[in-house]
Amino acid sequence: MTVAWLTAILSVGLMGFAIQRGGTCMVAAVDEVLSQRRAHRLAAMLEASLWVVGGLALAQLAHWMRGMPGGYDITQWTVVGGLLLGLGAWVNGACVFGAIARLGSGQWAQALTPLGFYVGSLSVGAIFHPQEPKPLATVSAWPWWSDASWLAPMFALYAVWRVGPGLLEHWRQRHRVRQLAERVWAPHAATIVIGITFVVTLLLAGPWAYTDVLARLARDMFTGDWHGLTLPLLLLLALYAGALIGGRTAGRWRPARPSWGECLNAFAGGALMGCGSLLIPGSNDGLIFIGIPLLRPYAWLALASMVLAIAAALLLQRAWLARRAVAC
Repeated sequence: MTVAWLTAILSVGLMGFAIQRGGTCMVAAVDEVLSQRRAHRLAAMLEASLWVVGGLALAQLAHWMRGMPGGYDITQWTVVGGLLLGLGAWVNGACVFGAIARLGSGQWAQALTPLGFYVGSLSVGAIFHPQEPKPLATVSAWPWWSDASWLAPMFALYAVWRVGPGLLEHWRQRHRVRQLAERVWAPHAATIVIGITFVVTLLLAGPWAYTDVLARLARDMFTGDWHGLTLPLLLLLALYAGALIGGRTAGRWRPARPSWGECLNAFAGGALMGCGSLLIPGSNDGLIFIGIPLLRPYAWLALASMVLAIAAALLLQRAWLARRAVAC
């Protein structure tokens, strides 16, 4: 096992640990806006995406990568995929990342979410018969992103401004190590940690998300092409292990026997998210961390469709529960 592999595995494990403190679950973010009229989770996601694009710019300046990740053309499946992704996240009660956090807290029904995602990825072609996603040939729509190294100095200044005062404050205080740890694992900061580990993993192991592993397993099931899956599978195990450790240390470890309804919701939600992710293509973590900050139009459209689907489902659910309460 190379140093790069080991570092990538540790990075993904840290990502799994961090999702117990922060998160990129769009269901929770939209529910916070509707219920509490605040957008703390959304703000954390946006700042995490800023750290991702800044990290990519620094990597490009250091010649650790040739160019920014590409995107895909917009089709009708971009919207359909976003709607299915949002509907599946609502049915499950959490998006694909949120499912990992819940599994790490002992909600065993969430183990069926990846299985449902795999089945959805396996069946999307037979159900929808979509055309093969067409990668963007160029980034001519946003030419200044083709060489984003000019962003590196600006991001470096931003990072110093954002992190420097806090580090200096804790350095001057007693018990600074404990206080620094508490600050790093605050929800907003933990979400940024997810973004940073996302960049590290991308540089060391290439574009990776655990949903991509499931999608590839479904795509290559009948071809028998398992080449190059060793590292992705190790990263998948590291993500689960980090989430389990994070759940225990965060005091969220409350294992409970799942009901049949919870199992059905987890599997069905995962299947819908699997279909949606392949139609876009991409899941919410890839859209938030790569597509949105790089101004990929398909990602903005897909994420907007996802948010609208979640918001509509939550509002309809509340209206139905309120009417049912009045009727009783």
